Amino acid sequence: MAEIKEIVEDENKIGTVIADDIEFKGRIVFKNSLKIKGFFEGKIETDGHLIIGQEAKVSADVTTSVFTNNGEFNGKIKAGKIIELTKKSITRGDLITPDLTVEKGSYFSGTCITEKSAE
Repeated sequence: MAEIKEIVEDENKIGTVIADDIEFKGRIVFKNSLKIKGFFEGKIETDGHLIIGQEAKVSADVTTSVFTNNGEFNGKIKAGKIIELTKKSITRGDLITPDLTVEKGSYFSGTCITEKSAE
């Protein structure tokens, strides 16, 4: 988990960062890591790490390996490894993951199913 936290805090270690002044709708598919700092609505698919920035507002159906929310997220998340909800984050929706971390001060409204990891 220390490795995940280091990546989230250092944008230089993230493959792609979508700036806070960008708003778009659609489908995103990527392999490594992506941080969204702006507005996105749609579908996201990856085997990598999806990070929602503090200033971001995302409404999506997500399939990922690792999901970290620092901002506002609405939708469904299926993560193969872990979902992290950090303090001050807002998460509304349905979560499916083998591992869930919820920091004190985060807000979560929805359902969560923990499944065994495929590993």
